[in-house]
Amino acid sequence: MITRRLLFAAAALLPLPALAETADPKFAAWLRGLRAEALKAGVDAGTLDAALGSVEEVPRVMELARNQPEFKMTFDQYLALVVSNERVSRGRALLQENRALVDRFAAPAGIPASTVVALWGIESNYGTRLGDFEVVAALATLAYNGFRTQFFRGQLIAALKIVSQGHIGLHAMKGSWAGAMGQCQFIPTSFLAYAADGDGDGRMDIWTNKADVFASIVNYLHKVGWRPGLSWGGEVPAGTPAGQGTRIVRPAGAGGPAFRTTENFRVILRWNQSDFFGLAVGLLSDKIAA
Repeated sequence: MITRRLLFAAAALLPLPALAETADPKFAAWLRGLRAEALKAGVDAGTLDAALGSVEEVPRVMELARNQPEFKMTFDQYLALVVSNERVSRGRALLQENRALVDRFAAPAGIPASTVVALWGIESNYGTRLGDFEVVAALATLAYNGFRTQFFRGQLIAALKIVSQGHIGLHAMKGSWAGAMGQCQFIPTSFLAYAADGDGDGRMDIWTNKADVFASIVNYLHKVGWRPGLSWGGEVPAGTPAGQGTRIVRPAGAGGPAFRTTENFRVILRWNQSDFFGLAVGLLSDKIAA
């Protein structure tokens, strides 16, 4: 009987389809190594044939990776952009429109519906900005070119698993140049850990299915420790000292506004390790709920 290990080894030696072979020999050799690793990780050969047989490097991805802007926004500039009046008013309208669907997932977990909508709004402008890069090609470009190689190679294998599991088609899996995907902008490993099937169809479609989007946002916050009934925090007088179990965040420095934060603020930071981001989520959530 042929063992599973021998099957993996034999499949890894099979030639990739001609397109990958005739492009860049070094890239083709790298893809063969990736194929062997992905097979061991449980990705089926058919998915790998389709994905790696046609994948090509995306020069624009490396341009963006190597030329990320160095400028820094002030906190006021960031809030004006991320928590704009338009985003607040649209968030209120969309929460009203989707209240029953959001509450289906948020209420049992004790998570405010406005927090779910705020994350949706900040990550993808309420599902309107998902990124237009094919995720497998973007991640292959980053990993092959040595840009945070280990991280992006792991994301690439996770992305191939997502396709293999049937959640999204290869070419429909769109995202940012760095592989953040769908309306909640999960990276592939976060998708595998936290994405949820909100409508029971057996797929986790965070690109087009709002039930799956809202269920996934809630599942993420719940799994990383959201405490029901506890606010994220709020603004306090500038000189307020930190209290037991809280942290004072001064995003504009000592002379600017101060915010007392709770354990749920730290949960939001598990999503994105930026105080600006965490405060924007909390403040947008409060404004949507007001």
